[in-house]
Amino acid sequence: MKIAEVYCKNALSKSKISGMDYALNPYIGCEHGCVYCYAEFMKKYTNHKEEWGEFVDAKINIVDRLRQQIKRAKPGTIMIGTVTDAYQPAEEKYQLTRRCLEILADFDFPIHIQTKSDLVLRDVDILKRIKNKEVGFTITCIDPKIEELFEPKASKLEKRFEALRKLKGNEIPVFVFFGPILPFFSDNKESIESLLERLKEIGIERIYFDKMNYVGAKWRKIRTFLEANFPYALTYYKSVANDGKSYSGRLRSVLVHSLSSFTVNSEILF
Repeated sequence: MKIAEVYCKNALSKSKISGMDYALNPYIGCEHGCVYCYAEFMKKYTNHKEEWGEFVDAKINIVDRLRQQIKRAKPGTIMIGTVTDAYQPAEEKYQLTRRCLEILADFDFPIHIQTKSDLVLRDVDILKRIKNKEVGFTITCIDPKIEELFEPKASKLEKRFEALRKLKGNEIPVFVFFGPILPFFSDNKESIESLLERLKEIGIERIYFDKMNYVGAKWRKIRTFLEANFPYALTYYKSVANDGKSYSGRLRSVLVHSLSSFTVNSEILF
């Protein structure tokens, strides 16, 4: 893992994500090394020769830039971690996310965080000072062994569940992003309902669902990963990639049927 320190021009950028006005990304790249990572397109904006998932650039001046920018920014919702995980391991050293939150706590901007790391618990003290906030955890599979292979350096599944429980216990609004739902491994009724049962136990009331997308180099990376780890699933993945529309319809039907037995605020994003 190559970690470098870089400088940024702005802390906040306009967000293209529905419902979010600004994006704040303290890092470029991510140590979690998720096989399916959608943010791989960001590599073209760097000078790295390393593969995506093998480097992290820490924006060491982002705190100063945020302090300057937030004073003149129009009110809006800020999503922290749109193309990186703001709580990846590098955050333990640099604390850029925490220091940004300390600034945002003094301004009335809604904050939306999405992560795979229980390191977010470190910042409960600051999050409690922010009036309008929410923290979400990404989960892709109820089977921890499968999830660990797809997301090798992210927090273990049980740690994510425990973090959700602790955040909720501190009256911090939480949600779960179930996505990308892994074909073959977590797109069946049994896996989906098992996850819903776990989230029900914790008291999670809001869940987003999204499917896996296959684009260019990302599909090649997924295919190579499957050949090495799950060759028996490769045919299934190929069929999904070749007929995404039909697959989306089938997956949506399974989700709708599974959700009919649970009282939860849900949104299917495909």
